[in-house]
Amino acid sequence: MIRVVVDCNVWIMCLTSKSPYHKIYKNFIEGKFCISITNEILLEYEEIIQQKYGITTAATFVSLLRELPNVVFTDIWYQWNLIEVDKDDNKYIDCAIATQADNIVTQDNHFSILDTITFPKVSYCSIDEFMEIIDKLN
Repeated sequence: MIRVVVDCNVWIMCLTSKSPYHKIYKNFIEGKFCISITNEILLEYEEIIQQKYGITTAATFVSLLRELPNVVFTDIWYQWNLIEVDKDDNKYIDCAIATQADNIVTQDNHFSILDTITFPKVSYCSIDEFMEIIDKLN
C-alpha cells in the first residue's frame, strides 16, 4: 500500500465535499492509502483546520487520524533541515524519511528544493499528481 505524508495545505483543499480534491479524503477514509504523521504534524493540522473550518471539524479530523488503521504515527529522532526557506516544512520531510514514505503530497513550492538533493532522496508530488496516483489505485 502506498504511504504518503500529507502537507496541511492539501487537507485544507480536500476536506470539503464541494472540492474537486475531496476524492483524496474519501480514498483515505476508505483505507486506499496510508499516511505517516508525527505529533508536530498533527498539531499543525488541528490548528490550521480549526482556523479554516472551525473547532468541530478540526477535532473530528484529529480524532479520525488517531483511530484509523492506515495512519502511521512516528517519532522523529533526527532533523535533516533540508528546507532553508521555510524551516517549518522540514517536519514533513523528516516524517517521510523516518517512515520511508513514497511521497510528500504538497502544494508548497518550497519542496522543489528536494529535486536538487540526492541524499536523502525524498519524493514529493502535487495534489493533482496525487489525484492521478489515486485514480490508478482504484
